[in-house]
Amino acid sequence: MLTEPLPRVIQSFGALGGQRVWSLLVTVFGDLAQEPGQMIEGRTLSVIMAGMEIRPEATRVALHRLRNDGWISSQKVGRASHHSLTDLGRSQSAVAARRIYGRAQNAADWQAVVLPAVDADQALTLQARGFAEIAPRVFIGPAGWAPDGALCLVGEDIPPWVQAAVLPDAAAQDYANLYRVLQDAAAQLTEPLAPLERAVLRTLVVHNWRRIVLKHPDMPAGLLPADWQGQACRDMVHCLLDRFPRPALADIPA
Repeated sequence: MLTEPLPRVIQSFGALGGQRVWSLLVTVFGDLAQEPGQMIEGRTLSVIMAGMEIRPEATRVALHRLRNDGWISSQKVGRASHHSLTDLGRSQSAVAARRIYGRAQNAADWQAVVLPAVDADQALTLQARGFAEIAPRVFIGPAGWAPDGALCLVGEDIPPWVQAAVLPDAAAQDYANLYRVLQDAAAQLTEPLAPLERAVLRTLVVHNWRRIVLKHPDMPAGLLPADWQGQACRDMVHCLLDRFPRPALADIPA
């Protein structure tokens, strides 16, 4: 049983949309059981998902999908099922965690790089380093590194069309919507939360932050519009995660 005002906060996160059950499960394991050997007992997982108003049958279907995708492994320990990230799930979660839990925005300096040709591996490397493609073979991102053979153009004033190319209006609106919900949660949740409540809240905070921040490269601050609320969201995410620390799985009543 969750105590007020947490149920109202949960409904506010739900109103943001994008609460796919399999993706919520990825967040649960990424936040609570990412270390090797960590497992979540089936009943514990059920109460966490129920706290987010997810039906048991929806959780079972999502677990089946993640097992088929190679993200989750399940095993019986006595009569109870235990679930854990696979090596693939753990490695992918660790890569994403650097963006999700990172506290600092990229430095302000930016550059454009022009390449004679770009293959798929180079494109992935550039994206991982915070670059976005704004035209064929033209990427924009942080200063200080460039691939071999690139023509580098140091950035100064940023034209609005470039900002629109790398940071679409939909992303700006997503950040604005999330920021309002995070602010409201921080204002309402003034009392300590029980371990189950912390697990539910953290999952919703991390999940809704993750689904936005991983949609675009980690752009330098110098490329961002003055009203961009991504960093404000980042600060509020860490405010809530610090106030409501990760619970031990053993402390969550099944």
